[in-house]
Amino acid sequence: MRRVGRVAWAVLLPIAFAPTPGSAQDADLPDRPFLDSIPVPTLDFTPLEVVEREVAGVPVFHIVDGTLPLMDFAVHVRGGYGNFPREVYAAGTGLPLLLRSGGTAFRTGEELDEALEFHAVQLSVGGGGGSVTSSINVLVESMDTALVLWREMLRDPAFDTAAIAVWRGRELEAVRRREDNPGGFAFSEYNRLLYGDHPIGWEAERADFDADRVRPEVFAELHRRLLCPDNLILGVSGPLSWEEVRPRIERLLDGWPPCGDPVPPTPVPDVRRGPGVWLVPRDLDQATVVITQPVELPQADTPEYFASRIGHAILGASGLSSRLNQRLRTELGYTYGASSVWTTPRRWPGLMGATTSVRPEVVVPTLHEIVAQIERLRTEAPDAAEIRARVDEAVNGWVFNFDSPALILSRRIGFRAGELPDDWLEIFLDRIREVRPEAVRDVFRDRITPDAWVVLVVGDPERIGEGLEAFGPVTVFEPGG
Repeated sequence: MRRVGRVAWAVLLPIAFAPTPGSAQDADLPDRPFLDSIPVPTLDFTPLEVVEREVAGVPVFHIVDGTLPLMDFAVHVRGGYGNFPREVYAAGTGLPLLLRSGGTAFRTGEELDEALEFHAVQLSVGGGGGSVTSSINVLVESMDTALVLWREMLRDPAFDTAAIAVWRGRELEAVRRREDNPGGFAFSEYNRLLYGDHPIGWEAERADFDADRVRPEVFAELHRRLLCPDNLILGVSGPLSWEEVRPRIERLLDGWPPCGDPVPPTPVPDVRRGPGVWLVPRDLDQATVVITQPVELPQADTPEYFASRIGHAILGASGLSSRLNQRLRTELGYTYGASSVWTTPRRWPGLMGATTSVRPEVVVPTLHEIVAQIERLRTEAPDAAEIRARVDEAVNGWVFNFDSPALILSRRIGFRAGELPDDWLEIFLDRIREVRPEAVRDVFRDRITPDAWVVLVVGDPERIGEGLEAFGPVTVFEPGG
């Protein structure tokens, strides 16, 4: 088992199921005072220490962990397709994959695959609108070879035309089959509805994959603008000391061309505000429902933010025990599951509301129930026991933020990229414990506007019937229209 902290004591007690009162087993059970008298040492958990360094102007987070002879290296690139015009959107979404599959200046994609497999290197590449990420996990004895391969991939990608053609074909097929997943289709259309011509609202279309938009030169230019030292944050963990790690990071960064032009900031969106209902007609046995409104409450060290996290959990983010699931699933039987939504971006409004999938015939009553549960939180403070249950869930799950050195590094890098304090997890733990019932009511009351909901429904209009107009003017539309 991989150790991620230093545990002074750990005691495992057998679990006993209580027998029926009056059964023969009753006489064998010790009384409660005896059980309470058993001394249980305190669990002393100390997370692994993260030390920040700097090499050639690039911040490097380092963890020494000698549990296994494995090294983890991670890189976060600040910037993604959301920082550039729509004309390069497709290439921006494909950049991480083409870094991995498009070969390098020194070897083909197949040769890179063979080398990685031979040295048992676990490599990942990903990205989104605001970042590109990559990591490797490798035995210490193969680390130097793995770093050479990783450096080639990150610094000298070839963007092979055959690899681009394979990727382009898959993406065009995904565009054609986009409606095969009604839930994903609904969410992407909802983003487009609310955010319009903004990277959050962009949805891939055939025109995005026109040949001139996905030429190798387009990928190369994006790579030049993004993957350069000024945009990098690195992380390293494993048994090696900093004295052993530093020269390897220096070789990784040595000669890396500077960024030149800075990455432009992502534009601030003009978010659509309600009330209003948008209905996408589809002959389906299940209708997908999304209902939210814009809320300006950024992720920050403020009492309102932490109260919103507990309120979010009470409403629908805590699974089957949440209010939405208790009402819509357990009591009414409308759905297999519902979830609340409350996003908290730092530069523009987030969204607060809920989403579920139900039979078309109960779409309207489901919407009324969702609004009623939100309105209840606006007017009534949750009881102390409900708050305590959600706080305990957050506190008890806190240790899993340190499940592995790689996860610790990933979170620390993410906090730095997101301009959050390095000790954000500790801040979160302390502040979430301070949330009181009245604060949850107040954040819903002050931030949520009644009768201002933006609703999207994907489903059969005939089976849905009347009643959607109670949530605002109803617009029947086809995506892209």
